[in-house]
Amino acid sequence: MPSQRFVPPSEVPGLAARRIAADIVDGVLHKHRTLDDQLDGSGAHPGLKTLADRDRALMRRLVATVLRRLGTLGHVLSRLLDKGVPSDAPRAQSALLIGAAQILWMDVPDHAAVDLSVRLVQSDRRAARYAGLVNAVLRRCAREGKALVEEVATQSLDLPPWLLARWSAHYGEATARDMASALGHEPSLDLTVKSDPAQWASRLHGEMLPTGTVRMLLHGSVTMLPGFAEGQWWVQDAAAALPARLFGDVKGKSVADLCAAPGGKTAQLALAGAHVTAIDRSPARVARLRENLARLSLQAETVVADAVEWAGPAEGFDGILIDAPCTSTGTIRRHPDVAWLRQDSDIAPLAALQQRLLRKSVSLLKPGGTLVYCTCSLEPEEGEQAVAAVLAAEPALRRVPIVASEVAGLDEILTRDGDLRTLPCHLPNADPRLGGLDGFFAARLVKS
Repeated sequence: MPSQRFVPPSEVPGLAARRIAADIVDGVLHKHRTLDDQLDGSGAHPGLKTLADRDRALMRRLVATVLRRLGTLGHVLSRLLDKGVPSDAPRAQSALLIGAAQILWMDVPDHAAVDLSVRLVQSDRRAARYAGLVNAVLRRCAREGKALVEEVATQSLDLPPWLLARWSAHYGEATARDMASALGHEPSLDLTVKSDPAQWASRLHGEMLPTGTVRMLLHGSVTMLPGFAEGQWWVQDAAAALPARLFGDVKGKSVADLCAAPGGKTAQLALAGAHVTAIDRSPARVARLRENLARLSLQAETVVADAVEWAGPAEGFDGILIDAPCTSTGTIRRHPDVAWLRQDSDIAPLAALQQRLLRKSVSLLKPGGTLVYCTCSLEPEEGEQAVAAVLAAEPALRRVPIVASEVAGLDEILTRDGDLRTLPCHLPNADPRLGGLDGFFAARLVKS
């Protein structure tokens, strides 16, 4: 009788996605690694290469749901655990978080959420002894968890206390609560299209926002959508698409896009006919920018340089766009790891860098040229206060207020000084996944 080669049993469906999700959650919470670093590029999780598209989408949703609801999850698990979450076995903690997130907010059968979390723990040497605990806690979560969530529904637990306190002080408690609530929902996919946004909204089964952005709910991979391979559109939050429009007509003008990668604003300026010089200090990010421009069949000069140290051309530029490095607290709806990786102490050094970029930009700008400064931060030190500081230090600069007609009549996104300030709770929708904006600040300054 011929010998039979041993065939190992296939892995339980969905377990690989949950294992990678647990690794990535651990990476954020215990190793302070960003989601972008773990999902893309040279530092990406090696297991992602073997995941089917469906499992990759599940993994992303698992990670995002845990991070988006981390404070509420902590409350629920603390009520269900007599001695707290095991601190000596990170995999036990991530298995509990992932299991509870599925039970409370995802369309996953409770028994599957429990079983796969138990398997996650059993496969880890340090955590295996907690398999019984994970099983018992998640079964209780299935029975009692939703009531525990309701107990704290109005407390905005899913923002770090320092951030909630800042937003309450600057925007008022009611608005801060609305912002926190908006961050709890999975966001839409926003696209900037080259032309005819109404036609693309119909073709992609989405809707056209007043600003011209096409908004839709994504099912599957972005690269499989109509128009991607042909370079007819690019992914860009509706708020992020506004600053580049504040230059007005740029056809034939020279515009520098500082800190340009991944290139959405560069693409807007190039499409509008500007001669764009796109500068970024990261070679990898500039390479990605070039790839994006090539797909879109758009032209721009690209430079790998630190914008603060870059000499620039002697003749200067007609326009300069600074999308400055910042705390990125306005992007938490799309990057929920930001809430748990940033700290109050990060703001001051970034605000100092922003001032250096602003001062440098003044020297690169022609007389009569326009400077648009923006950040995806909700912190006033990186927005309103940054502009006030550079206006006080640079007599040659003056603010040119933005008017509602330039932003589709959306008065609520303009400040009393005429700057742009979008909030996560703006543009509400009956379906919260189709509402909201990233938090953005932008100001328009002209050099006399």
